[in-house]
Amino acid sequence: MEKVHDTHHDQGTVLARRLRILAVVALLASACAPATKQQAKPEPVPPAAAKVATHASRHMIAAANPLAAEAGLDILRAGGSALDAAIAAQMVLNLVEPQSSGIGGGAFLMHFSAETGDIQTYDGRENAPASATADMFLDRAGKPMKHMDAVVGGLSVGVPGLLRALELAHRDHGRLPWEKLFEPAIALAEKGFAVSTRLNSMLARDKHLKTFAPARKFYYGDDGKAPAVGTTLTNKALAETFRTIAREGADAFYTGPIASDIVETVRGARRNPSGMTLADLASYEAKKRAPLCQPYRLWLVCGMPPPTSGGITTLQILGILQEFDLGALKPGTASAVHLITEASRLAYADRNSYIADPDFVQIPLAGLLDFRYLKKRGEAISPDRSMGKAKPGTPGGKMTLRWAPGGDGHGLSTSHISVIDEKGNALSMTTTIESAFGSRLMVRGFMLNNELTDFEFKPEIDGRAVANRVEAGKRSRSSMSPTLVFDGSGRVVMALGSPGGSRIIGYVAKTLVAVLDWKLDVQKAINLPHFTNRNGSTDLEKGTPLADLKPKLEALGHKVNVRSLTSGLHGIMVTPEGLTGGADSRREGIAAGD
Repeated sequence: MEKVHDTHHDQGTVLARRLRILAVVALLASACAPATKQQAKPEPVPPAAAKVATHASRHMIAAANPLAAEAGLDILRAGGSALDAAIAAQMVLNLVEPQSSGIGGGAFLMHFSAETGDIQTYDGRENAPASATADMFLDRAGKPMKHMDAVVGGLSVGVPGLLRALELAHRDHGRLPWEKLFEPAIALAEKGFAVSTRLNSMLARDKHLKTFAPARKFYYGDDGKAPAVGTTLTNKALAETFRTIAREGADAFYTGPIASDIVETVRGARRNPSGMTLADLASYEAKKRAPLCQPYRLWLVCGMPPPTSGGITTLQILGILQEFDLGALKPGTASAVHLITEASRLAYADRNSYIADPDFVQIPLAGLLDFRYLKKRGEAISPDRSMGKAKPGTPGGKMTLRWAPGGDGHGLSTSHISVIDEKGNALSMTTTIESAFGSRLMVRGFMLNNELTDFEFKPEIDGRAVANRVEAGKRSRSSMSPTLVFDGSGRVVMALGSPGGSRIIGYVAKTLVAVLDWKLDVQKAINLPHFTNRNGSTDLEKGTPLADLKPKLEALGHKVNVRSLTSGLHGIMVTPEGLTGGADSRREGIAAGD
């Protein structure tokens, strides 16, 4: 039985009609914004290991592992759609990058149809089982559990959503048979693949995975060591799981023996057993939601709506920056970092207070994106001094803030896929199991997520309820930010996204500014050193020239941390010459096309 929940009647058709109107609005907004200087900007020298752009004329995919990108490209060559290619790539990622995503987790997917002009979003976020309670992550003393103490075991596992979302999207946008899209992953799982440097390092450093017998038996030898780089690894159990799902559809995952094994595993976990039931799996619904689109200078930027905070927070950052002439600032300068991180403070202050699952919390979306509200918020930015910790605003001017501000969230082990096919259809999908190797529970060759630890552990703060508190059936707030960008005529010009926990928003916003304001191609934009602010410290990427800005930013009042900022940005641009793809040198992905 198909599980579908469409929260907006005929939303794709409505969005198609609105897209051109919004594109005109974007042109008008750009005319009112400060003039952007057109002189050439000096480009920062990228790190020595930075990748170079990939170019193609027909179609392209960018994904987090070469084997996944190659599988997606083969599907495109066989006449598959952007959605088909993404499914094939995702299944291979489940195999070769098990620490980051897979059928035991969830995803947010944005799709643009070149034929109809429809923009559709698919919410495959995991939800809490019926047994979940607001205090489930509090200890006996009523204090929040330490994060990793809550992550490991059954309690953190949300009902997986990936397969329902992909199946629903495939019914809308697939061209090749569902079963065919699993063939590359099945073949690799049976014949084996070479363990990558990243997988080896993640297995070697993880302290928890080997404490569970199934994962220890599969990933570690008798000596307890991770398989060396280049070791051929097969996964026959996952191949059989994929065969079943390919043949029977997503129902084979949500009912029957696979579902029974999931429930048995989480309920019987020796650490933090769960109360999940077969009914929780059988009742899971993928949801279509209306995308969020906002003019930014000459473009229209579209993001994913809640329960991810990624779309709205990225659009808020851009909306605040709309009033500033970023084109006049050089990338990598203290003034640019200061301005963008101050805008980020303001957006994160709103994010932490207002954003949660919209089926449980009323979110003032229109007010948060109103250009007058964002302009007013931006007036708090001084070029000479940091504002420090920003307070949430009052969208609409009269709203009483009901919710207590929550935390940042985690989700570092995530992945992103961008695809544009030969017909011009575009896809941006961010996919995750949350922590590295999720809950560390392995079932039939795949890892189960720990997505419920993206909820706020404290249900109340200072006597007020937290919007992102745990509730039965609720989806935890995310920061995943799959993004599509359109030009003034409504044509797609970019698909972009990244892993990186609650810093995803900063990574995506920086890359958008680098492309749209600083005129860099997507690969050079990805290569730029990172800087983020989540309404606290300003983080500068360790080992890059940006770290040298610490004294200047501290003089402006920033509290600065220099640290590793491991994004996994994957993007594709449409240019007059064709397609340009970018993949993040901070991970092991590639862009590939013809």
